[in-house]
Amino acid sequence: MDNQHPDLHPLFSEHLEVLKSRTDVALQRGGFDHLVVPSGTVRYQFLDDRDYPFHVNPHFKHWLPVTRAPGSWLVYTPGRRPKLIFLQPADYWHVVPEAPAGYWVEHFDIITIRDAAEARAHLPGDVTRCAVIGEANAALDSMVPNNPQGVIDYLHYHRVIKTAYELAMMRVASKIGTRAHRAAAAAFHAGESEFGIHMAYLDAARQTENELPYSNIIALNEHGAILHYHDLKHAPPSHLYSFLIDAGASFHGYASDITRTHAGKDCEEFQVLIDAVDEVQKNLCARVRAGQDYGALHVDAHHQLAGVLHDHGFIRMSAESAVESGVSATFFPHGLGHPIGLQVHDVAGFAADDKGQTIDRPEGHPYLRMTRSIEPGAVVTIEPGLYFIDMLLARLKEKPEGKDIAWDKIDAFHKYGGIRIEDDVACTDGDPENLTRDAFALLDGH
Repeated sequence: MDNQHPDLHPLFSEHLEVLKSRTDVALQRGGFDHLVVPSGTVRYQFLDDRDYPFHVNPHFKHWLPVTRAPGSWLVYTPGRRPKLIFLQPADYWHVVPEAPAGYWVEHFDIITIRDAAEARAHLPGDVTRCAVIGEANAALDSMVPNNPQGVIDYLHYHRVIKTAYELAMMRVASKIGTRAHRAAAAAFHAGESEFGIHMAYLDAARQTENELPYSNIIALNEHGAILHYHDLKHAPPSHLYSFLIDAGASFHGYASDITRTHAGKDCEEFQVLIDAVDEVQKNLCARVRAGQDYGALHVDAHHQLAGVLHDHGFIRMSAESAVESGVSATFFPHGLGHPIGLQVHDVAGFAADDKGQTIDRPEGHPYLRMTRSIEPGAVVTIEPGLYFIDMLLARLKEKPEGKDIAWDKIDAFHKYGGIRIEDDVACTDGDPENLTRDAFALLDGH
């Protein structure tokens, strides 16, 4: 079958064999006989009986597409079928998790329990021989998460490389996210508030806020200059100059992470700048290839964006001078992106190898989330941006480089807030696969 309608049975079978092979090596290195992974437990707010939204242990959902089964356990012993201890409590206060079903169940020995404490009888007896990966509050009697670093380092390093099954899940997450982005853009052009746009997004994604992989950023006008803006004003501003949306979707435990920026009506000058950043972004996406140093790609993004600032009259210095002096970081203060998969900001972005060695960030770039070289199977985000952030601009104005800034032009663009454009891009043995733009193209029938 094709990428749009894959047969999940063989894909999942191959995925599971990869996980077994990786885990066999990790356990052998750590001197353990068993991998034990609790799904996690429900947490309650302080002095209250109201629980926080449950989020499953990513190591648990790596093995099976079960994200709503607190109190469950996965056990893998090399040479044996993995075991799922599935908590399906006798409970009339809450929705009880549905019995396991689907393309994956034939690969597991499944034991259903009615009380969380019953799991202990089905877990390995000698806890000293177990690598238990999870949060401390997931402990059950003597089965306490020990999170052995050597095991985690190995599993995390290799988790960056996605199986064909994982890529299939991420393509679906991208389709859901792009569909919802289109609905949000339509709501913006219809004059909706940030809250109204957010609700349009949730409706189109068919996911609640707790099902999304992260909290939506829905920013109108100058709010686009706040990198993690989550306030959601209920009333629209008197004039809609711009709209920045950073929002994704989830599918079977895998995430998409998508950002787009839109200009308001009669804001052609801002649209021209959006188009320029979009060209930079597409150029960077095309370089998600085997062997590409991600840290070097981030630095190159600074040079390209500084060129945009120069060409559009925001700075009078050269692009090279803007990067060397740190001026470019005033307008692009975050990292180019990060690994993505089971988590939005996925693991091992700094890993040099599977033994725990790391690669430092380039000097002067403290917020970059990935420094390792890109390998086939890795999926990364590419999200350059330009922003007009009052605090950072005020600092720049006091520096000698401030004399080379066109402050009148900066002031004219302050009302737009900023621009960010983000795609999820998979590295292959050849040309990169842009999961985000491919999903948008499917919506357009291309």
